[in-house]
Amino acid sequence: MGITDNTRVKKLVGLLLQSYEDHEEIIKIDMGYQMNRSVIIETLEKLRCLLFPGYFGKKGISAGSLEYYAGDLLEEVSFHLSLQIARAIRHVEEYAGADAKTVDVLAQELAYTFLAKLPEIRDYLAMDVSAAYDGDPAAFSKDEIISSYPGIYAIMVSRLAHELYKLHVPLIPRIMTEHAHNVTGVDIHPGAAIGHHFFIDHGTGIVIGETTVIGNFVKLYQGVTLGALSTRGGQVLKDVKRHPTIEDHVTIYSGASILGGGTVIGEGVVIGSNAFVTKSVPEMTKVSVKNPELQFKSGEQADKWEQKEFLQDDFFDYMI
Repeated sequence: MGITDNTRVKKLVGLLLQSYEDHEEIIKIDMGYQMNRSVIIETLEKLRCLLFPGYFGKKGISAGSLEYYAGDLLEEVSFHLSLQIARAIRHVEEYAGADAKTVDVLAQELAYTFLAKLPEIRDYLAMDVSAAYDGDPAAFSKDEIISSYPGIYAIMVSRLAHELYKLHVPLIPRIMTEHAHNVTGVDIHPGAAIGHHFFIDHGTGIVIGETTVIGNFVKLYQGVTLGALSTRGGQVLKDVKRHPTIEDHVTIYSGASILGGGTVIGEGVVIGSNAFVTKSVPEMTKVSVKNPELQFKSGEQADKWEQKEFLQDDFFDYMI
């Protein structure tokens, strides 16, 4: 049965209106400065075109037209980004009641300062692409890495978002990195500081917390967590270093977790798969989990063992 009956619809509307009144903190109405997430993501894609011209967006760009291509795209990005930044900074108490001109001028300056960082970001991305190519024997070419590797996309978005984060632009950096998280499975907080020649292999399930510091020539595999020991303190822990520091030339294999703001992984360390690290590791150290004992059964013995394991698994699934 549908809800086309007017009486039923009015009843549902009344219930929702009461809910809106009860929880005003999660409703935004009568406000002209709400950000447009779709525009932010579209702007992010245009920034990718500026960082990797010819790979995305317009094809067949000639050397002679590159200046005009970059200029037009920059103007478009600047316009939309300035508008979204102006709306974002209205969420900061200091600017909530500021006049439009003040907010617009600040937003334009922030957008320009950010866009002026694009050449530096390109320098870092070129080194990240090289690190991916040099570190992955499965890579066919750098073109393949730029065009298809989720790790490179996640790193690109992280580097862009981090510059906005450093400029204290609210909300937009997180919208960008959460979009990348949704697309790639790589969750990098825009506050994380990451050095050059950063390589994420495979990428899925990687989590890098806000106060993480990562040095140069660091390689992470899928499922790695660089996280906090505990977040039970909530907002009390804001601005406290909660996530680890990873120094240069560190490799961290799949499934490893490194936790804590005081945890420093020294230069040249290798962290093995599934390791759980909550204290600092001195440089040039290899950390590994002792391999679990493997059991090999055959014939009738294997059948009995399989039946026993099945019953145990069934029991534990039920207990969960």
